[in-house]
Amino acid sequence: MQALIEFIGKSLAENPDQVRVEAEDKGYETVYTLYVAPDDMGRLIGKGGRIAKAIRTVVKASAIKSGVQVHVKIDEAD
Repeated sequence: MQALIEFIGKSLAENPDQVRVEAEDKGYETVYTLYVAPDDMGRLIGKGGRIAKAIRTVVKASAIKSGVQVHVKIDEAD
């Protein structure tokens, strides 16, 4: 799952070298945080959040096939 999120993030970002994904297990679900460069925040969120919603939809569909629950957050890299 982490590799899928990282692949999508790097494919969309102008600075793919600054894209990283961290996973945090919260018991019943796993929270993945996609860190991107500040310049890429708008590109990954999209107009009205459309791109972010699409990313979450793809990841959740993959998670359902795997039988797990996930949540995806997008944040700026340090």
